[in-house]
Amino acid sequence: MTSANEAATDLLAPGGKREAPALVVDHLTKRFGPRVAFSDVSFDVAYGEVFGFLGPNGAGKTTTVRTLGTLIAPTSGRASVAGIPLTPRNGQQIRARISIMPESPGLYLRLTVAENLRCFAGLYELADAGGRIERALKAVNLTERANDPCGSLSKGLRQRVALARAILNEPAVLFLDEPTSGLDPVAAREVHELITSLRARGVTIFLTTHRLEEAERLCDRVAILNTTLRLIGRPDELREQLFTRNLEVRTHAPLPDPGRVFAGLKDVESWQQTPSGSYLLAVTDPDAAAPGVARALVGSDADVLSIAESRHSLEDVYLELIDEDVEAKRR
Repeated sequence: MTSANEAATDLLAPGGKREAPALVVDHLTKRFGPRVAFSDVSFDVAYGEVFGFLGPNGAGKTTTVRTLGTLIAPTSGRASVAGIPLTPRNGQQIRARISIMPESPGLYLRLTVAENLRCFAGLYELADAGGRIERALKAVNLTERANDPCGSLSKGLRQRVALARAILNEPAVLFLDEPTSGLDPVAAREVHELITSLRARGVTIFLTTHRLEEAERLCDRVAILNTTLRLIGRPDELREQLFTRNLEVRTHAPLPDPGRVFAGLKDVESWQQTPSGSYLLAVTDPDAAAPGVARALVGSDADVLSIAESRHSLEDVYLELIDEDVEAKRR
């Protein structure tokens, strides 16, 4: 079986990264009457970047995608998509350069997989539709299911058909809304491989997901939206901005006098014992602090099991910033 990684290499011609950003969003706002969907949002995304867009239900993520995809007009602000200014006049030109895969596949269930793709290739008025369909099916490992009705497929397989449809026009910018929703781990891994290979070919991936571990694994940078943009950056940068760096010390038995061991150590700002019995040390630099901590523990005759940096996850960052149910609050 051809891997998604190999198939995607066949799907797109080499392009490499370009100097100008693929997406530029400048103080963009969308209101529906008195309700604000998102407000004063600004960011840019490079070609070949996987950009994660995170936030609770009702935070404005899907509305942002619909706006950048020319499906609805912004209330104020400016943007460019695939290097093209986001204006009503440029809508058709932008749509030719992008693709959007919604969470709900929206396939014709009575048609076969291949018939669905031929239908959408016709709507795009794509040249070499047969070749594009063949390469797209190969990319998502569905060649053998081309003649099966979409209604006979599992939810996970329908998601893969939707992804094949999304890459038919070889987009410069690909908007993916929860692309692994309903997929089993093997199928999700194949989608991850495809996303990684598309990035390597210079395609920009704008990924909305509720799977924070997926965002941490795939995304070069993430933005956290809660109507307004709360934070943007690489996951490791966001962790350092929000949290103190820590060393976790595990010993075979509790220390008789941990204060005597840890107090006054260079680079150790404070310490606390965790409910599990380990010791969490707030430090300025884990690499610089670890040798001194190890020497102090050995000097106190402690049986050391491990000394390691305790790292906060992207989920910790998200929960630190998002503490309200936006969707319920607006009802």
